[in-house]
Amino acid sequence: MKAAQIVEYGAPLELREIPDPAPEPDGVVLEVLATGVCRSDWHAWMGDWGWMGGQVALPRTLGHEIVGTVRAVGAEVRGVRVGDRVTTPFHLACGTCAYCRSGHANVCDNMQVLGFWCDGGYAEYVRIPNADFNCVHIPDELPSVAASAIGCRFMTAFHAVTEQGRVRPGEWVAVHGVGGVGLAAVQIAGAAGASVVAVDIDAGKLALAKEQGAVHTIDASVEQDVPAAVQERTGGGAHVSIDALGTRATVLNSVRSLRKRGRHVQVGLTSAADAGEIALPVDVITIGELTIAGSHGNPHSSYPQLLSLVASGKLAPQTLVQRTVSLGQAGEVLSAMSDFTTNGITVIDRF
Repeated sequence: MKAAQIVEYGAPLELREIPDPAPEPDGVVLEVLATGVCRSDWHAWMGDWGWMGGQVALPRTLGHEIVGTVRAVGAEVRGVRVGDRVTTPFHLACGTCAYCRSGHANVCDNMQVLGFWCDGGYAEYVRIPNADFNCVHIPDELPSVAASAIGCRFMTAFHAVTEQGRVRPGEWVAVHGVGGVGLAAVQIAGAAGASVVAVDIDAGKLALAKEQGAVHTIDASVEQDVPAAVQERTGGGAHVSIDALGTRATVLNSVRSLRKRGRHVQVGLTSAADAGEIALPVDVITIGELTIAGSHGNPHSSYPQLLSLVASGKLAPQTLVQRTVSLGQAGEVLSAMSDFTTNGITVIDRF
C-alpha cells in the first residue's frame, strides 16, 4: 500500500510502498476514506514532545483523524463488521484499566496514540486494535471528509467546551488561536448558548471564526493588550477561556482574560520553544479563584452525545473543512503550518 511517512524530522514526507497491515485478533483493518492533517501531526513531524516521551520513532506514518471502511476483522471482534464505516479516537484505549472503566478512556493507562506510537492514516490502510472499544460507527448522513475532523480536533474541542470548560448558556467564552480546534471550539461554544470572542494573529482565521458565530474577534498582532481587550468586550472578562494553540503568549493571554472564578482550559500542547514549561501568574489565579484545567481528546463515552448533535444539525464539523488534498500533498500542508498559513481543517481524501 501507499503511505506518506516521516523519515527525518522536518524533512519532506516520503511517499512509500509498504506492506499492507493485517488485523490483530481483537482488531480491524480500515481502508482509509479521509484523514485530517492536524497541527499535532506538525509537532510530530518537527520532532517535538521528546520532553514528555512523545517524540515519534522513525519512520512513522502520521494520521490520527481518520474515517475508513472496515476491510478485515480479527477473530475476536464482535461489534464491527466488514463494510462498516467508522472513525476512532486518536487515543486508542484498552477498555479495561480504571480510567477506561470509569468513562475516561481519553487518559487510558495503556493508551496508544494513532499516528504517533503506531502507524496512522496517511496511508491506504490502517490497523486499529481493540476494535470493539475503539471503533465508532459514523452516521450515514455525515460525509467522510467531515467525519474525519471528529477523530481529533472537533471531538477535542467538544470535550474542552462541554466537560472541562463546563460552558453554560449566557456565558462568555474566549478562544485563543482559531485554527482547526479553535474554530471547532467557537462553533461548539456558540451551540451551547455562549457568546464567543475569538483571538488570533491572522485576519483570515478571524473571518472564519466570525462565520462560525464569534460575536467579537481580536487581532493579537495589532492589539497590544489582548487580556484587556477581552475584558472590555465581555464586560469584565471571559467565564471560560480556551488556549487552542499552546504558546507562552496564548497561555498567559487566556488566563489573564478571565473574570474572577473563571475557568482556563488548556488544549494546545507546546512546541520546542517552551518544551512543556510555561510560568503561570499564580497570584492572579489565587486571588481571582481561577480554575486551570487540561483537556485531552474526548472520552469514548461522550461520542453518542457528540454524534447525536451532529446528526441533528446542531453541530456541523463539515463547515470547518476548507480544503481537500491528495496523499502526496500532505507534506506541503505540514510545511505551511510552520508559518500558520493554513485555515480551518485540511483533509486528505485521495489516496
